[in-house]
Amino acid sequence: MTTAAIIVAAGRGRRAGRAGPKQWQMLAGQRVANWTVAAFAAHPAISRLIVVLHPDDMSLAGSFLPGCTSVPGGVDRAASVRAGLEALAGDPPDRVLIHDVARPLVDGAQIDRVIAALDTARGAAPALPVTDALWRGDGKVQGVQTRDGLWRAQTPQGFHFGAILDAHRAHPGGATDDVEVARAAGIEVAIVPGDERNLKITLPDDFARAEMYLKGPKMDVRLGNGYDVHAFEDGDHVILCGVKIPHARGLRGHSDADVAMHALTDAIYGALADGDIGRHFPPSDPQWKGAASDIFLRHAIGRAREKGFDLGNCDVTIVCEEPKIGPHAGAMMAELARIMGIDVTRVSVKATTSEQLGFTGRQEGIAALATATLVTP
Repeated sequence: MTTAAIIVAAGRGRRAGRAGPKQWQMLAGQRVANWTVAAFAAHPAISRLIVVLHPDDMSLAGSFLPGCTSVPGGVDRAASVRAGLEALAGDPPDRVLIHDVARPLVDGAQIDRVIAALDTARGAAPALPVTDALWRGDGKVQGVQTRDGLWRAQTPQGFHFGAILDAHRAHPGGATDDVEVARAAGIEVAIVPGDERNLKITLPDDFARAEMYLKGPKMDVRLGNGYDVHAFEDGDHVILCGVKIPHARGLRGHSDADVAMHALTDAIYGALADGDIGRHFPPSDPQWKGAASDIFLRHAIGRAREKGFDLGNCDVTIVCEEPKIGPHAGAMMAELARIMGIDVTRVSVKATTSEQLGFTGRQEGIAALATATLVTP
């Protein structure tokens, strides 16, 4: 399977606040466009590279963008993408990735994720879940908007080449990105995990953020601890680390009473000095009655990534006499890793008893302790 990449670099980028288009501005010693092109040129799966330039910038192609083919763009982004696709149509690749030049921090892992998703989907694009509260308003708050199911789109957006070429040829133009074009043509697009580092340079402050990542700031390491307890009540199962375990009793709680996930969530908040679950999801709020605890964990890890941290590792200890945790520990680690979007090797779940001492020893409830380490990439 052959994969080509199109880098869309025909915009003018006036909001970036510097003289001239942002893709030609200096960033950590190189032009923004050079960083972006280099990421794709170095990737072993990319066999061809097209850079779409504004007609006024075509003279820059040879000086700043070696190792790729440059073509003039159109009146808007959609037209520029189509120009890049048409440049490939004579000798079409199997797949194509389409990327904004103003995202110079894209890395090989992000490119890999999009390419891998195309094994089972005709379209794939990276995105990050929206974790902040959303308002509607014009100067004053006029309402709120649920963030459920909302994502922040990123690039590269990948497609089977023939499908996206036909979609662009049929589209009237004016689309904000290629996912919009694909969906208009009936192409389903899979969402793959994005990366907070893969920021788009849009405003003046974005240059400083991008340069901070590129220069590699001094690593910041944060450690947080969490502890939670839930009592038993009538029931036929417990939920621990997102895994349903049959048991003679259930756990009492305002949400689903996942005591282990609550402890881990508080450990992440603690590492951020960002309060606890109760601050972000008050038990007095009826909307969280019976809520699945992965909502809380996703919010905590999202807050960490917004602040520039990744989860280095986490360790969860469940304290109980029953049920037996060992047979389920692997599934628990896998579920926590899936929820947080990290490798399972960074997650530990283990258990201990209290030797029949205290409330856990009397089998009145379950306790859990967790430690989380946050690091800057």
